[in-house]
Amino acid sequence: MDELPDVLIAQLAVVFCGTAAGAASARRGTYYAGPGNSFWPTLHLTGLTPRLMQAEEFRSITQFGLGLTDLAKSASGADHTLQQSHFDRSALQRKISRYQPRLLAFTSKRAASEFLNRPVGYGLQADTINSTALFVLPSPSGAARRYWDPQPWQELATLSRLQF
Repeated sequence: MDELPDVLIAQLAVVFCGTAAGAASARRGTYYAGPGNSFWPTLHLTGLTPRLMQAEEFRSITQFGLGLTDLAKSASGADHTLQQSHFDRSALQRKISRYQPRLLAFTSKRAASEFLNRPVGYGLQADTINSTALFVLPSPSGAARRYWDPQPWQELATLSRLQF
C-alpha cells in the first residue's frame, strides 16, 4: 500500500490524526473512506466544514483550516492488527512542531494512547506539543460505532473557533 499523504500546512486550526489508514481507505487512497465512517459528515454537522466533503476531496481540507495525518504511516488495517513497531511517535512530534496547528485531534483513543504512552479519556488533554493543544475524539469508524459519541466532536469544533 502507498501510504496516505499528510495534508499539512502551517498554523492550521486542527490537524486530525488517525491511528492508521483503514482497509477501505488504503484501497481507495483517501482518508476516512470506510463504509459507515462518520468523519466527513461529522465535520460538516459540527460546522468544521461549511459543506459535506467527499473522502476523495481530502487534499483540499486545508482551505477550512484543517489537516490530516496518521500515527502509523507504514501500515493499514484495523487498530487491533497494528503493532508497536508501526507507530512513529517522533515523526508525528516533528510534524506538529514544524506546522504548529492550534489543536492536534486524535480520531481514536488508540492513536492518542500510543502517542502519549498512557491511557486517555476523550476531550482536551493536559499535554501539549509546544503551543499545540491535544484533543481525543471517539473514532468515527463504522467498526467503532458502539463507542460513537458526537459530543466531543462538537466540543472540538467549538474550541477550534476560540483563540487561545
